[in-house]
Amino acid sequence: MNNTQYVKAQYQSTENLEVRSAVWRPDVDGREPQDVAVEAIRGVAPKEVLEVGAGRGSLAKRIVENVSSKVVAIDSSSAMVDASRALGVESLVADVRELPFPDNSFDVVVAAWMLYHVNPLERAFSEIVRVLRPGGRLVAITNGREHLAELWSLVGERHLEPPFSRENGTQWLETVFTRVQRHDVATHAVFQDRGVAGAYLASVDRLDLVVRFPEDGWPRSVPGATSVFVADLV
Repeated sequence: MNNTQYVKAQYQSTENLEVRSAVWRPDVDGREPQDVAVEAIRGVAPKEVLEVGAGRGSLAKRIVENVSSKVVAIDSSSAMVDASRALGVESLVADVRELPFPDNSFDVVVAAWMLYHVNPLERAFSEIVRVLRPGGRLVAITNGREHLAELWSLVGERHLEPPFSRENGTQWLETVFTRVQRHDVATHAVFQDRGVAGAYLASVDRLDLVVRFPEDGWPRSVPGATSVFVADLV
């Protein structure tokens, strides 16, 4: 997941991300990981927020609409930056490992489903801490080793734990942050038919596995394993 060429190919357009995003549903209380993230951001009343690896800009836009702060979004993909700008979000092409901002520029940095793509991860954390002000906060969303495990088992495969995951996220963050909290969110993905499930696997370059899906038993609701980490510089 953190191979540079794979990541570049994955996000050269918005298509793969759109396929994956479309299947997700909130938990039984109607709560999404993004809701937990926005609450954590709003909790420190930030003046400036940076989202790294912002993708199509949907979360950045939600922050703009729900938090009284300036929001800047970056992504290494120009296609993602264009999509984010189309939503009215201030966005630029940049790499989290080399942020184009002075020290102490932001009160909060947001990293949603992107830290597992970064290598070396230590460099990303170094840059995030550098641009955060004293007392700043990182809000990071990621998945765990059981994420969509039922879907992968249908094709005889095992979901691999991401490099930055629900399971190891606290350990990573405690190397640079003083206080770390983990909030698990019980979301699920709905695959209406075999074609939707196949498109999901194709979006992560596993088109070869699609033929293994059973013909019947659709639609299927498959649990995710997503967590929101809130890490503070105290």
